[in-house]
Amino acid sequence: MHKTYGVERLLTELDFTRLNKLRGGQLPPELADSLSSADLLPSRDIPPDVVTMYSQVVVEDIDSATRQKLTLCYPADAEPHLGFISVLSPVGASLLGQRVGAIARWRTPNGDACAAEIATLLFQPEASGDYTT
Repeated sequence: MHKTYGVERLLTELDFTRLNKLRGGQLPPELADSLSSADLLPSRDIPPDVVTMYSQVVVEDIDSATRQKLTLCYPADAEPHLGFISVLSPVGASLLGQRVGAIARWRTPNGDACAAEIATLLFQPEASGDYTT
């Protein structure tokens, strides 16, 4: 069963600060909207089921049920063919701040609507005690 969440997103204060510095504040609209409406928490207080920067997740495509492992990263570390997805991409922006069980929704560059459930959070830096990555 899929959990239904509103647009509420949780971000660490550190992720929020770093993301606002990317591209000199010129962020993709989806990411800018997420940042402006997110609830901020100190890194030590972020729940362990929330996707933060450098979290590794398994997502399941809503239509095909295909699963894929992704790591949310900054643009300099992005290697999509290896599953390292930039937070500036539509997929990355849709994952940030979401909880396990939430449905991430985005549009491809040609306008197709996509959706995937965040099935599992395999790794979150803050849950492992890393509050500065």
